Amino acid sequence: MVVLPLMAMLQGCIPSYKFNGSALNYDIYKTIDITEFPIRAALVYPPLQQTFENKLLDTVTRQTRLQEIDGNADLEMTGEITGYSLSPQSVGEDAYATETRLTITVRVKYTDTKNPSNDIDQSFSAYRQFSSTLMLTDVQDDLCNEICDELVNLIFNATLGNW
Repeated sequence: MVVLPLMAMLQGCIPSYKFNGSALNYDIYKTIDITEFPIRAALVYPPLQQTFENKLLDTVTRQTRLQEIDGNADLEMTGEITGYSLSPQSVGEDAYATETRLTITVRVKYTDTKNPSNDIDQSFSAYRQFSSTLMLTDVQDDLCNEICDELVNLIFNATLGNW
């Protein structure tokens, strides 16, 4: 008999969490417009644009209930891929690099038409290192996929995740 009243009292004290990663109020936000992210970097890897755009759209679709539309949306996400660069990292005894770093940078402009204080205009970067004994063409697809996954998570958390 004592258990039921105790459970009823504790029921109101249990915190709730959203496991979809989104902190949106769906009574207010129903639509999002995600535009193309053209490559504006000095080095261009053509498949990168499509890979990044697909991953971003997939993440928004999976982790929110927003409907993606063209124009006049509650939320807008635009941007460009501004960096795609290689840089030597670890140097070996022979003074040659033993690792190379691939860095990708994306600039995102996020507009909240309902609450402009949530607007963001920010660059996000992520990188992966690989052995300099490997050719970039051999590891490029895998590295770009991994980097794009990380960039999309960073962008989602800074915008729709509202952390």
